Amino acid sequence: QLHLVESGGGSVQPGGSLRLSCYASGLTDYYAVGWFRQAPGMEREAVSYISYHRDITAYADFVKGRFTISRDDAKNTVYLQMDSLKPEDTATYYCAASGYIGSNWNFKSEYDYWGQGTQVTVSS
Repeated sequence: QLHLVESGGGSVQPGGSLRLSCYASGLTDYYAVGWFRQAPGMEREAVSYISYHRDITAYADFVKGRFTISRDDAKNTVYLQMDSLKPEDTATYYCAASGYIGSNWNFKSEYDYWGQGTQVTVSS
């Protein structure tokens, strides 16, 4: 059983940065990890993805060039570095893991395990 815990959220001004962490415990092998976010009244949307084999990454268009996903296998942690934050980035951010991932990295249904989220607020 895989357990995911997000941390690193907070409140920043536009243009600021945050680094989110997703710590995995339990069965930590053979999992790809994605980051999703959900604002109040909005659908949960995919933000980024990293594979478990070759560090293949993917990003939603609205964060490309601003966010960077990475992993530290020794720490069982996946990170989401968020730079140049915008007010529209305000949301609860979730990490999710999947034992299998195909072409639909941005589909919620592809993921088997979810963290409980960390809040990110970007405002002046």
